[in-house]
Amino acid sequence: MAGQNDAGIEDRTIVHRVLAGDADAFALLMERYQRYVLAIIKRHVPPEQVEELAQEIFIKAYKSLGKWRQAGRFQSWLAAIAVRTCYDYWRKYYRSHEIPMSALSDNHREWLERVLTDDAEDSWQAISKRREAREILDWALKQLSAADRMVLELVYLEDRSVKEAARLLGWTASNVKVRSFRARRKMNKLLLQSGRRS
Repeated sequence: MAGQNDAGIEDRTIVHRVLAGDADAFALLMERYQRYVLAIIKRHVPPEQVEELAQEIFIKAYKSLGKWRQAGRFQSWLAAIAVRTCYDYWRKYYRSHEIPMSALSDNHREWLERVLTDDAEDSWQAISKRREAREILDWALKQLSAADRMVLELVYLEDRSVKEAARLLGWTASNVKVRSFRARRKMNKLLLQSGRRS
């Protein structure tokens, strides 16, 4: 059980304890990083999946503790596991679901038509803050592959650097650049096509 004195213990020390056989010490890391992991998951998956994925992330972290390079920050290592688990969620989801273009409501189509005819181009972050826009954005993201979705969310919606997105996804920076450029073109094409159909 975590005590008041546990707050000052370094992550490295806790990991050493777990690797030495004190499996209960892992609860300290879970307690320390639970909010952080939940915040990452909530940005990438539907609300009903958050709790299950959080458990999966901590299980993966526990099983691979021996692979953590202790020169790096534990929090960064855990973030990469969280992002990759969300990516895996979408890969599985896309294999079993197909969402038709007709899924957009009349209100969504009208809003999209107005946006596409405006000369001013909103930033992706501004668009994602409006309810209708967020719903359309979510619909469009579901049309993309899991890799395209994750790279767009990290680079454009979360405004992470290419280097950071690459680290989180386990890709090269050049792969992130190419993938994000192509994914954004696909997204724009999807939005234009659905706007014309309204």
